[in-house]
Amino acid sequence: VQLQASGGGLVQPGGSLRLSCAAPRMIFRLNTMGWYRRAPGKQRELVARVTNAGSTGYTDSVKGRFTISRDNAKSTVYLQMNSLKPEDTAVYYCNTDPPAASSWGLGTQVTVSS
Repeated sequence: VQLQASGGGLVQPGGSLRLSCAAPRMIFRLNTMGWYRRAPGKQRELVARVTNAGSTGYTDSVKGRFTISRDNAKSTVYLQMNSLKPEDTAVYYCNTDPPAASSWGLGTQVTVSS
């Protein structure tokens, strides 16, 4: 089952976006969920993760700016992105952590530009 992220768009530097991703209940309930991104010319990287107990982790470049959360009742994971920078421009995906090959969706484009 492909997981579809939504909420991307074009935003100016310093702006904010909130990404969302709903997953099938069985996948969501049993797994750590992650937000990944692929910037132009770079490999896909794990940006943030949240365990099913709510513990979170972030890559250094987004610490203090991004917040991952999950709503277990809605089987949805969110990524609140504040103080966005041009280097945050990428296609953002959600998946389990570690990721399942069959769960990669199309992602949602985030472009940070003035």
